[in-house]
Amino acid sequence: MHAAKLLILAFVFFVTSIVSVVTGSTSLITVPVMIQCAIEPHVAVATNMFALIFLSLGGLAPLWKSAGLPRQRLRAATVLTITGSVIGALLLNRVSVRSLQLIIGIAMLAVAPFTLIKRGLGPSKPEYAPSRAHVTFGYIFTFALAVYGGFFSGGYVTLLTSIFTVFFHMTLVESIAATKLMNICSSVVATAIFAGRGIVDFRLGLLLGVAAFAGGLLGGTIALKLSPVWLRRVFLAAVLALALRMLVPFF
Repeated sequence: MHAAKLLILAFVFFVTSIVSVVTGSTSLITVPVMIQCAIEPHVAVATNMFALIFLSLGGLAPLWKSAGLPRQRLRAATVLTITGSVIGALLLNRVSVRSLQLIIGIAMLAVAPFTLIKRGLGPSKPEYAPSRAHVTFGYIFTFALAVYGGFFSGGYVTLLTSIFTVFFHMTLVESIAATKLMNICSSVVATAIFAGRGIVDFRLGLLLGVAAFAGGLLGGTIALKLSPVWLRRVFLAAVLALALRMLVPFF
């Protein structure tokens, strides 16, 4: 690949990673750009998945100590994420990404109103604990999204952040940190499976991963400095914009 294309890709990954620490949906931008740079689609998806590991590590680093995550709940979510990601990665080439994008787009629009009114998006937790039904649905959606995230990931983190705030009553900062951890698990599992099929370009992925890590680190630091109000505005704007972006091709 020409040096100019490598620089373009590295720049795209860096800039996208800064914003997507809060908004998610990195792959909806990076994968199409990689394909435009003459990278075969399946290689683009697999190599992008490898780079996402570094993005999530960079984004999680400044948030980990500040978030105060509920470790016990995350253990169950991690198991479900790993299991779902294995299934999702094995489904690459067998399931239409287009059809799943339609489902994810509709789900984003459905969840957005609940995300808007949840007090858990504020600087502190709600005074009441989530009900057993909420927690159960939270785990079900976590698993279902992991299947999708295991073979494409576009929109996965965005919707999972909403799920964690709505059903687990996490604050937005907690949800952002938690989804970075889930995305690390999902991306590692998927990358391992894709590598077994020989479709991961590790040299390119490492370069893009370094750019993504730097962008994620900067984005995570910025997220901690944003007021809860602005953090919510940025996130909700991203949810609605990305949902519409997914759905417009179907009309």
